[in-house]
Amino acid sequence: MKRIIITALCLAIGGHMAIPMGLQPEAFAYESGTVINGATVQGKITFTGTVPAPKTFEMRRYYDREYCATLSDGKGHRLLNEVTVGQDGGLKDVVVVIEGVEKGKPFTVSDAEMEASLCQFMPFVTVVSDKRRVTVFNRDPVSHDIQGYAYDQSGVDIVLHRPALHVSGTTDIVQLVKGRKVFTMQCGMHPYMQNWGYAIDNPYYAVTGPNGAFTIGDLPVGTYRIKAWHPTLGSHEQDITVKPNETVSLDFTFGAK
Repeated sequence: MKRIIITALCLAIGGHMAIPMGLQPEAFAYESGTVINGATVQGKITFTGTVPAPKTFEMRRYYDREYCATLSDGKGHRLLNEVTVGQDGGLKDVVVVIEGVEKGKPFTVSDAEMEASLCQFMPFVTVVSDKRRVTVFNRDPVSHDIQGYAYDQSGVDIVLHRPALHVSGTTDIVQLVKGRKVFTMQCGMHPYMQNWGYAIDNPYYAVTGPNGAFTIGDLPVGTYRIKAWHPTLGSHEQDITVKPNETVSLDFTFGAK
């Protein structure tokens, strides 16, 4: 498969776009080491109440409607499910992070990879760090116009821009201002294509699958804050204290906003 980097942030047919993630340094730099008698935090993220209806997009209003209609509802609409709940109430796509860990198990991360497939970004939620690039592969025979945004408590800023298109291609730097953890990508041509990224600064994290379960191990003894974040349902936080070889069970429940 031919791979091309496009400066205008438009995925060429069969191409990819690489976005180095440049995060501002935090108050401390994580230090990798050996953890002895580490603890484990495990639990389950569940959803209660009525699951929000998916967003609906009328296919005739957007580009490439014949191809992108592959995943339509059969009535001329494309659906975007932002909340996925398993049969037992488990909530998918929740990022669980333990904050305040300054030293612990090795923090080795590989480049994050997303793909555009059947006019959707996959996965819906991913994690990034200051040592990770985000590469987006296009598996579709149509182009996708990627636009990225960073969120914080004060609002939203565009963090991906569109420089002049060069034949040789280029890469764009995504610079998240200190304190910002969340960004989202959307397609300007196909607005039902959306996904989210959460910035991590240590290896103590998990992203839930359909059953909502998570396990985070080898945690050094101490007191920390654990956070469970969902891109549309918000977040829950709680302080925890772990002892040597201890297993702490902690569940979070989300409801519709």
